[in-house]
Amino acid sequence: MAHILVVEDDSAINHMICRNLKLVGHSYLQVFDGKEAVKIATEQEFDLILLDVMLPGMNGFEVIAKIPFAPIIFISAKDALEHRLNGLQSGADDYIVKPFEMLELLARIDVVLRRTNKNAATFSLDDAVVNMTDKTVKVSGKFIDISPQEFELLEVLIRNQNIALSRDKLLELAWGYDYAGETRTVDKHIQKLRSKLGWENRIKTVFKLGYRLEVKK
Repeated sequence: MAHILVVEDDSAINHMICRNLKLVGHSYLQVFDGKEAVKIATEQEFDLILLDVMLPGMNGFEVIAKIPFAPIIFISAKDALEHRLNGLQSGADDYIVKPFEMLELLARIDVVLRRTNKNAATFSLDDAVVNMTDKTVKVSGKFIDISPQEFELLEVLIRNQNIALSRDKLLELAWGYDYAGETRTVDKHIQKLRSKLGWENRIKTVFKLGYRLEVKK
Protein backbone atom coordinates (compact mmCIF):
# COMPACT_ATOMS: atom_id res chain seq x y z
CA MET A 1 0.00 0.00 0.00
CA ALA A 2 0.99 3.66 -0.19
CA HIS A 3 2.85 6.08 2.09
CA ILE A 4 0.81 9.31 2.23
CA LEU A 5 1.51 12.79 3.59
CA VAL A 6 -1.62 14.38 5.07
CA VAL A 7 -1.40 18.19 5.18
CA GLU A 8 -4.49 19.57 6.91
CA ASP A 9 -4.64 22.18 9.70
CA ASP A 10 -8.03 21.08 11.03
CA SER A 11 -6.96 18.41 13.51
CA ALA A 12 -10.34 16.64 13.50
CA ILE A 13 -10.31 16.27 9.71
CA ASN A 14 -6.62 15.34 9.70
CA HIS A 15 -7.13 12.57 12.27
CA MET A 16 -10.29 11.31 10.55
CA ILE A 17 -8.44 10.99 7.24
CA CYS A 18 -5.52 9.21 8.87
CA ARG A 19 -7.74 6.74 10.74
CA ASN A 20 -9.35 5.71 7.46
CA LEU A 21 -6.04 5.52 5.61
CA LYS A 22 -4.81 3.14 8.31
CA LEU A 23 -7.97 1.03 8.05
CA VAL A 24 -7.42 0.36 4.34
CA GLY A 25 -3.73 -0.39 4.82
CA HIS A 26 -1.92 2.85 3.95
CA SER A 27 0.81 4.39 6.09
CA TYR A 28 0.80 8.14 6.68
CA LEU A 29 2.50 11.16 8.18
CA GLN A 30 0.50 14.07 9.60
CA VAL A 31 1.37 17.74 9.07
CA PHE A 32 -0.70 20.75 10.12
CA ASP A 33 0.87 23.78 8.38
CA GLY A 34 2.31 24.70 5.00
CA LYS A 35 5.92 25.41 5.97
CA GLU A 36 6.25 22.09 7.78
CA ALA A 37 4.75 20.35 4.74
CA VAL A 38 7.48 21.77 2.48
CA LYS A 39 10.17 20.71 4.95
CA ILE A 40 8.87 17.16 5.30
CA ALA A 41 8.15 16.69 1.58
CA THR A 42 11.71 17.68 0.67
CA GLU A 43 13.20 15.31 3.25
CA GLN A 44 11.05 12.22 2.62
CA GLU A 45 9.48 10.50 -0.37
CA PHE A 46 5.72 9.99 -0.47
CA ASP A 47 3.48 8.08 -2.85
CA LEU A 48 0.78 10.74 -2.49
CA ILE A 49 0.17 14.05 -0.75
CA LEU A 50 -3.27 15.14 0.50
CA LEU A 51 -2.97 18.90 0.63
CA ASP A 52 -5.37 21.45 2.13
CA VAL A 53 -5.51 24.80 0.33
CA MET A 54 -6.02 27.12 3.31
CA LEU A 55 -3.07 26.44 5.62
CA PRO A 56 -1.21 28.52 8.22
CA GLY A 57 2.28 29.65 7.28
CA MET A 58 1.95 28.92 3.57
CA ASN A 59 -1.13 28.05 1.53
CA GLY A 60 -1.49 24.92 -0.55
CA PHE A 61 -0.73 26.65 -3.85
CA GLU A 62 2.53 27.97 -2.42
CA VAL A 63 3.37 24.55 -1.02
CA ILE A 64 2.88 22.74 -4.32
CA ALA A 65 5.27 25.16 -6.02
CA LYS A 66 8.07 24.37 -3.55
CA ILE A 67 7.98 20.60 -3.12
CA PRO A 68 9.48 17.82 -5.26
CA PHE A 69 7.18 16.06 -7.70
CA ALA A 70 4.61 13.79 -6.08
CA PRO A 71 0.99 12.95 -6.87
CA ILE A 72 -1.22 15.47 -5.05
CA ILE A 73 -4.91 15.70 -4.22
CA PHE A 74 -6.07 19.13 -3.06
CA ILE A 75 -8.61 19.20 -0.23
CA SER A 76 -10.45 22.49 0.07
CA ALA A 77 -13.63 24.19 1.24
CA LYS A 78 -13.37 26.46 -1.81
CA ASP A 79 -15.68 24.93 -4.39
CA ALA A 80 -15.80 27.68 -7.04
CA LEU A 81 -14.77 26.59 -10.53
CA GLU A 82 -11.86 29.06 -10.58
CA HIS A 83 -10.41 27.51 -7.42
CA ARG A 84 -10.72 23.97 -8.76
CA LEU A 85 -9.16 24.98 -12.06
CA ASN A 86 -6.35 26.80 -10.24
CA GLY A 87 -5.68 23.69 -8.18
CA LEU A 88 -5.53 21.37 -11.18
CA GLN A 89 -3.51 23.81 -13.29
CA SER A 90 -0.97 24.15 -10.47
CA GLY A 91 -0.08 20.48 -10.93
CA ALA A 92 -2.46 18.61 -8.65
CA ASP A 93 -3.88 15.27 -9.80
CA ASP A 94 -7.30 15.85 -8.25
CA TYR A 95 -9.31 18.35 -6.21
CA ILE A 96 -11.96 17.36 -3.66
CA VAL A 97 -14.27 19.81 -1.90
CA LYS A 98 -15.11 19.79 1.81
CA PRO A 99 -17.27 18.40 3.24
CA PHE A 100 -16.67 15.08 1.50
CA GLU A 101 -17.57 11.45 2.07
CA MET A 102 -14.60 9.43 3.22
CA LEU A 103 -15.38 6.66 0.74
CA GLU A 104 -15.17 9.20 -2.07
CA LEU A 105 -11.78 10.40 -0.87
CA LEU A 106 -10.51 6.82 -0.59
CA ALA A 107 -11.77 6.11 -4.11
CA ARG A 108 -10.02 9.18 -5.49
CA ILE A 109 -6.81 8.19 -3.69
CA ASP A 110 -7.05 4.75 -5.24
CA VAL A 111 -7.54 6.19 -8.74
CA VAL A 112 -4.49 8.46 -8.44
CA LEU A 113 -2.32 5.67 -7.00
CA ARG A 114 -3.32 3.31 -9.80
CA ARG A 115 -2.68 5.98 -12.42
CA THR A 116 0.79 6.62 -11.01
CA ASN A 117 1.48 2.90 -10.46
CA LYS A 118 1.90 3.43 -6.71
CA ASN A 119 -0.74 0.96 -5.62
CA ALA A 120 -0.14 -2.73 -5.14
CA ALA A 121 -0.98 -4.89 -8.16
CA THR A 122 -1.79 -7.89 -5.97
CA PHE A 123 -3.59 -8.46 -2.70
CA SER A 124 -2.94 -11.51 -0.53
CA LEU A 125 -5.03 -12.77 2.36
CA ASP A 126 -4.84 -16.25 3.88
CA ASP A 127 -4.58 -18.68 0.92
CA ALA A 128 -5.98 -16.25 -1.67
CA VAL A 129 -4.02 -13.99 -4.04
CA VAL A 130 -5.95 -11.41 -6.06
CA ASN A 131 -4.26 -9.87 -9.11
CA MET A 132 -5.83 -6.45 -9.67
CA THR A 133 -4.23 -6.00 -13.07
CA ASP A 134 -5.07 -9.37 -14.62
CA LYS A 135 -8.33 -9.65 -12.66
CA THR A 136 -7.51 -13.20 -11.62
CA VAL A 137 -7.71 -15.01 -8.30
CA LYS A 138 -5.66 -17.92 -6.98
CA VAL A 139 -6.48 -19.97 -3.91
CA SER A 140 -3.76 -22.28 -2.60
CA GLY A 141 -1.83 -21.65 -5.81
CA LYS A 142 -4.68 -22.62 -8.17
CA PHE A 143 -6.73 -20.28 -10.35
CA ILE A 144 -10.42 -20.19 -9.49
CA ASP A 145 -13.33 -19.30 -11.73
CA ILE A 146 -14.69 -15.87 -10.85
CA SER A 147 -17.20 -13.87 -12.85
CA PRO A 148 -16.53 -10.25 -13.86
CA GLN A 149 -19.22 -9.02 -11.45
CA GLU A 150 -17.84 -11.10 -8.59
CA PHE A 151 -14.43 -9.57 -9.23
CA GLU A 152 -15.88 -6.03 -9.25
CA LEU A 153 -17.42 -6.68 -5.84
CA LEU A 154 -14.21 -8.29 -4.57
CA GLU A 155 -12.17 -5.30 -5.68
CA VAL A 156 -14.51 -2.87 -3.90
CA LEU A 157 -14.19 -4.89 -0.69
CA ILE A 158 -10.40 -4.95 -0.97
CA ARG A 159 -10.08 -1.24 -1.76
CA ASN A 160 -12.23 -0.48 1.30
CA GLN A 161 -10.92 -3.21 3.58
CA ASN A 162 -11.89 -2.96 7.26
CA ILE A 163 -14.63 -0.45 6.41
CA ALA A 164 -18.30 -1.41 6.77
CA LEU A 165 -20.16 -0.89 3.50
CA SER A 166 -23.93 -0.93 3.18
CA ARG A 167 -25.60 -3.09 0.55
CA ASP A 168 -26.71 0.06 -1.28
CA LYS A 169 -23.15 1.40 -1.28
CA LEU A 170 -21.84 -1.92 -2.60
CA LEU A 171 -24.43 -1.82 -5.37
CA GLU A 172 -23.37 1.71 -6.22
CA LEU A 173 -19.65 0.96 -6.25
CA ALA A 174 -19.60 -2.53 -7.78
CA TRP A 175 -22.63 -2.49 -10.06
CA GLY A 176 -22.79 1.20 -10.95
CA TYR A 177 -24.96 4.20 -10.12
CA ASP A 178 -27.70 3.20 -12.57
CA TYR A 179 -28.11 -0.39 -11.37
CA ALA A 180 -31.77 -1.06 -10.64
CA GLY A 181 -31.43 -4.46 -8.99
CA GLU A 182 -32.21 -5.50 -5.43
CA THR A 183 -29.81 -5.62 -2.52
CA ARG A 184 -30.32 -9.40 -2.32
CA THR A 185 -28.03 -9.53 -5.36
CA VAL A 186 -25.21 -8.38 -3.09
CA ASP A 187 -25.95 -11.14 -0.57
CA LYS A 188 -25.79 -13.83 -3.25
CA HIS A 189 -22.47 -12.56 -4.63
CA ILE A 190 -21.01 -12.26 -1.12
CA GLN A 191 -21.93 -15.91 -0.45
CA LYS A 192 -20.14 -16.97 -3.64
CA LEU A 193 -17.01 -14.98 -2.77
CA ARG A 194 -16.90 -16.41 0.74
CA SER A 195 -17.14 -19.94 -0.63
CA LYS A 196 -14.70 -19.56 -3.52
CA LEU A 197 -11.98 -17.74 -1.56
CA GLY A 198 -12.44 -19.48 1.78
CA TRP A 199 -13.21 -16.12 3.37
CA GLU A 200 -16.19 -17.18 5.47
CA ASN A 201 -14.51 -15.57 8.49
CA ARG A 202 -13.06 -12.63 6.55
CA ILE A 203 -16.12 -11.11 4.88
CA LYS A 204 -18.06 -10.12 7.97
CA THR A 205 -21.78 -9.41 8.02
CA VAL A 206 -22.45 -6.03 9.64
CA PHE A 207 -25.83 -6.25 11.37
CA LYS A 208 -28.57 -4.23 9.65
CA LEU A 209 -26.03 -2.64 7.30
CA GLY A 210 -23.97 -4.76 4.94
CA TYR A 211 -20.49 -6.26 4.87
CA ARG A 212 -16.85 -5.63 5.77
CA LEU A 213 -13.70 -7.37 4.55
CA GLU A 214 -11.68 -7.81 7.74
CA VAL A 215 -7.92 -7.98 7.25
CA LYS A 216 -6.70 -6.72 10.59
CA LYS A 217 -3.88 -8.77 12.04
